[in-house]
Parts: sequence; structure tokens; C-alpha cells
Amino acid sequence: MRLRLSSLMERIRVSLFFVPMVGVLASIVGAFVTIWIDSRLDLEGADLPLGAASTVASARAVLSTIAGATMTFAAIAFSISLLIIQQASSQFSPRVVHTLFRDPFNKRVMGLVMGTFTYCLVVLRSVRSPGESGGDVVIPSLSVAIAVVFGIATILSIAAFLNHSAHSMDVSQILDRVEIEATGHARREWNVAESDQPLPEPVAAPDHPAHIVLFDSAGWVQQIDTGALLACLPEGTTAWVYAYPGRYAIPGIPLCALSAAPEDIKAIEQAILDTISIGNTRTMQQDISFGLRQMADVGLKALSTGINDPTTAQDAIFHSAAVLAELLRRDPPPQELTGETDRRVVLVEQPNGDDLVRLAFGELRRAAATQPTVCIYLLEALHLLREGLDATGLSSRTAVLIEQACLVLAGCEETNMLPADLTDVRRAFDRRFGPAVDTGVAES
Repeated sequence: MRLRLSSLMERIRVSLFFVPMVGVLASIVGAFVTIWIDSRLDLEGADLPLGAASTVASARAVLSTIAGATMTFAAIAFSISLLIIQQASSQFSPRVVHTLFRDPFNKRVMGLVMGTFTYCLVVLRSVRSPGESGGDVVIPSLSVAIAVVFGIATILSIAAFLNHSAHSMDVSQILDRVEIEATGHARREWNVAESDQPLPEPVAAPDHPAHIVLFDSAGWVQQIDTGALLACLPEGTTAWVYAYPGRYAIPGIPLCALSAAPEDIKAIEQAILDTISIGNTRTMQQDISFGLRQMADVGLKALSTGINDPTTAQDAIFHSAAVLAELLRRDPPPQELTGETDRRVVLVEQPNGDDLVRLAFGELRRAAATQPTVCIYLLEALHLLREGLDATGLSSRTAVLIEQACLVLAGCEETNMLPADLTDVRRAFDRRFGPAVDTGVAES
């Protein structure tokens, strides 16, 4: 149940339909409430201040104008949103579209616009002139005044929407949103490292387990409810889980291995499958590597021949470094979980800090091997990460950073880079990491 609720909340966060739907429903309720208040005010003979009282003709004209204008604004807002998504997908990376879907500001504006239109429509239906059948004259002056307020708010929100949309195409803002989400996930799921001791070696799965549980559907693994998985195991059983958030599941591929084959194996298999959330896209709910994947994709797109934008690559490199700085100061979640009656879950293939550094910089350094400026950016980012770990007493975790720096220099030496450019890269390396021979770059 917890896994399903979490998946539902994630779908709501990325949905462009939910908030406008809530706005429409709230406006219907609000319209009936204000119409009822108008009827009570009319019975009491109350007058509205500031000349807010209306006639039948003026009420219909105002409500019709606001409703028509808001629908025009809605069309503009939807068109701009789709244009931004298309532009970001083609210019930066299709992966960043997921971040744009989560932007709450745009959805709130859409909710206000659609709600204003619906409110005006419901109030307009209640206006009745003397010549119409159905009873007394109905002029909901308060409701019309509120519709005017909503109309003004809608105009201002459209202006704010245009301003927000224009700035949202700034690659720095896109990367900043990804960085905030990724670092937030790291702070929730990874614990601060208490010592400079190396992390324990990964636990390997046995070569011949008693039973293998296979995936029964395709899609991206989004979440694993390890607590529920532990609870559904028979007594004295160990489950070695091969899946991890961010892996693509293929039917018939092993999900986990069990140390013992229980009698009701079909029920146990179904219970295990229910603890895995699979979707058609990756999310950052438990997939810490997805944020770094998005940033690396933006950098790779910037270094492609058709775009050739090293400054955007620089932006992606340093935003990735900011996420890695948070991750490398922390320990990954425990690989083993134990419960009562000798139940045990072992997460066999979980990314650690070294894997994430290689993910963030491995492809970028290969693509940047012919661009000395970007290589120097990479060396600077690796140097800053190394300094941060040294300052916090985690020097044992800098080996992967030195490895990547050496590979940056080695990649430049293998290309046809101009001697002057190669000298710049070597100098940048020596200033930050010392002579190449001391770090093993000669062997690489």
C-alpha cells in the first residue's frame, strides 16, 4: 500500500491534469457558495460597496468577457508549455522533460485559468432577467464582483507565467532544479559518513540459489519497498535482489534469488513482485543516479557536433559536482536488511559513490577529449570535489576522482590536439593533482 501511494503521488506531481482539475472542481463549489450568499444578501436588501452591484446585462457581459478571455489565455498557456517542453527536449535532453512536468508554478496558473473560466460559466447560468421564465430576477452581484477579481488575477498570472516560462528555458535553472531534487534525495536516503573507513565490499549472490524470481513485466524499476520485501519472505530465507531503482526490467530476467524454495512459491513470487514499482519512465524517488544522468545528458548534448556549446557543458559539470559533493560525504543505504526469524534481504547491485562519479564524468570526459577548455572544467570540478573530501577527513574516497582526472589527461594525449592546447591541459592537471607520473597517468 505504501509503495502504491508513493507511486500515485509521483504521478500526481508530474501530471498536467490534476491541478487544473482541482481548480475546476473548487471553482464549481465556490460558484454555488457565492450564488447562495448572493441570494441571502438579496433577501436582506444588502448593498455591495464600491459600485459592485450589477444589472442583468452588465453581469452577463462581464461574465462572458472574462470567460472568453480566460479560455484564450488558457490556449496561450498550453501552447507555451508544450513549446518549452519540446524545445528543452531537443536542445538539452529528453530526460529534463520530467523536471519540467514537476514545475508546480505552471500547473497552478493553469488551475487558476481553468477555474476562473468554470466559475464564470456557472455564475452566468444563474443570471436571470425579468422576461425569462423560472421565477424572480437573479442578479448575483457579489459573484460577478468575485469573477472580476478572478479575471484580474488571471491576467496577472498569465504575465507571471510568461516571465516564468522565459526564465525556465535558462539551462542553469533547469540544472538547478535537477540538482535540488537530487541533493534532497541524497540527504533523505544516504547517511552522513562518520569516519574515513572504506565501505564494506558488496555481498555477492550465490552461484546456485534455491529459486530464482523473474520479472513478469517490462519497464523502469522506480521503487523497491525493502521493508515489505523482507516481511513477505518465509522464515530463515535470504533474498538476493539484483534489481535496483534505475534499472530496466525485462520479463524473464532475474529479479532476485531465494536461498530456499517455499511450498507456496507462486504466492511468494507474487508478493515479491508487488514490492517492486515499475513504470514507463525513470523517476528520482529512489533512483539517485537519475539526476546525474540528466546532467550528463545535458553536457553530452552541448558537446555534440550540431550544438558545440562548451559553456553549457561547463554548467552541467559543476552542477553534477554539487550533487556529487553531497553524495561523497555520505554513505549509501545499507546493503543488507535483516528481520525477525532469520529473514534477510541483500541488495546485490546498488550504486556507490565511485559508480556515480564515473556516471557523472565518464562519458563527458570521452566526449570532451578534443576540447581543452571543457577538459580543464572537468579537472577543476574533480579538484574541488577532492579538496572537499580532504577537508572533511574523507581522503580515502578521492581515489576515483584522481582516476577520472588521469583519464581526462590521457584522453587528451590520445587525440590530435594542438601542442599548445595539450600543454594547457597538462598544466591544469599538474596545478590540481601534481605531476602526471605521480598519479599513474603515464601507465594509463
